[in-house]
Amino acid sequence: MAVRKLQETNHSPDIPESWFSPLEKNEGDAEVVSRPSLSYWQDAWHRLMGNKLAMIGLVFLAVLSIMAVIGPMLSPYDVTKQNLLNQNMPPSSAHWFGTDELGRDVFSRTWYGARISLFVGIAAALIDFFIGVVYGGVAGYKGGRTDHAMMRVIEVLYGLPYLLVVILISVVMGPSLATIILALSVTGWIGMARIVRGQVLQLKNYEFVLASKTFGTKTRRIIRKNLLPNTMGPIIVQMTLTVPSAIFAEAFLSFLGLGIQPPFASWGSMASDALPVILSGHWWRLFFPAFFISLTMFSFNVLGDGLQDALDPKLRR
Repeated sequence: MAVRKLQETNHSPDIPESWFSPLEKNEGDAEVVSRPSLSYWQDAWHRLMGNKLAMIGLVFLAVLSIMAVIGPMLSPYDVTKQNLLNQNMPPSSAHWFGTDELGRDVFSRTWYGARISLFVGIAAALIDFFIGVVYGGVAGYKGGRTDHAMMRVIEVLYGLPYLLVVILISVVMGPSLATIILALSVTGWIGMARIVRGQVLQLKNYEFVLASKTFGTKTRRIIRKNLLPNTMGPIIVQMTLTVPSAIFAEAFLSFLGLGIQPPFASWGSMASDALPVILSGHWWRLFFPAFFISLTMFSFNVLGDGLQDALDPKLRR
């Protein structure tokens, strides 16, 4: 009784600490160590920031996006303006990236090409996202014969050579920016659909989904409110990997002459124009578009790997 009365006197300094229980002694330490819990996305962001390589890729992509907008404005030379007196000039203070065979400024054309490449990559990724999420979500949730029939369609499309289909559509419809995006989206959504279907098949038997069914929630609402938010991690990772694939495909088509047509530029068309004269010593004409294609694809890939680790719920603290 004496000890209990002493404990009720706010732990007087005259009382030895050995009289108190371990729980009471560690109460103050627990208050110091305790911290507010992080949400899923906050924790993922903290883990992504801890991945230095992924953050380097993210910073480069941010700088690239900014330069794609303001880069051509920083140069006094127009993207399509020709000056035959300045043919194939090496990099200098007047032309930072040199000039091409028509005297056009490579710096302006490089950043204009960045606009084209990023636009094609992001547009193709968004189209793949909408088609793949809807198709894969319905197939995974419905299951049975519906899933079986929809997956047979995917298997047929998956068996078609990707680049062959893209080249065929580009040849039939004619080279243009819209044709490139359409060609890349014809079969590009298949990977997204398969990932979403697999995630939905796993999640649809969870208790919160079964509870929504019990209360009579419509299928469309269950997919939108319950299933899709829990599959956003793999979807975001897949999108970061779709963008560089689309950028490379656009560069490849432009290299073959099926992409952006003169006088406008893309990284692929600039590399195609520079290849015949590379042995003449005009290295800068091929170096800059090839350098930015490689660095952009590398940045998206390391960012995708970082997001895959950051969004993995098994690694959450």
